[in-house]
Amino acid sequence: MGIFDSLKRQAQQQLRQQVQNAVQSVTASASATLRRSQVTLPSLPRTLSELQAMPEGQLQSPQHTAALTVAALCLWSENREEAKAMLTYLAGPRGMTGQDWQFINDRFMDGRAYIPRSYFAGATVDNGYVPKAPYVLDMWEDPYTTEPGYAGVLLQSAGADSKRKVVLRQKPSTGQWFLWQQELLAGIRVPKAEDPWA
Repeated sequence: MGIFDSLKRQAQQQLRQQVQNAVQSVTASASATLRRSQVTLPSLPRTLSELQAMPEGQLQSPQHTAALTVAALCLWSENREEAKAMLTYLAGPRGMTGQDWQFINDRFMDGRAYIPRSYFAGATVDNGYVPKAPYVLDMWEDPYTTEPGYAGVLLQSAGADSKRKVVLRQKPSTGQWFLWQQELLAGIRVPKAEDPWA
């Protein structure tokens, strides 16, 4: 009976490896076909007025609004009121609801301020997700956000295996793109310095 268990276990491991390889191949192929863009912020805004004064603060592209959403979330743990002012501006006519604020609060519990920083180039598990200026964000167009007037942008966290989505909605009268929905605050790998199992 031991030999059959061993053969069964070996077959299961081979099947798992084949499935994992297939998934990685499909993911790599899909990523290769997505349109990629990059936004570079020379610094992260500390106030709403700083954010609005930036060229990106005019919200003329989905990528600019997505990048400033990440920047506003980076400020949340240090200055919640300014971060709220920034996110309210970025949400535009839709505004932010009590449920939105509660969701963000919940995601930052237990000192997880590193999550939004993990999207910037140079942030890694090993360095505690601390990027250096200028702050570069790589983005990909989400092919599944196809409704007219909406755009989806995918961002890759250094602590996650899959990209996270930000959905933006355009206001036709101004051409501005506003934050509609974000999935940036899902859990990621804990920074090495904070991982008791590292």
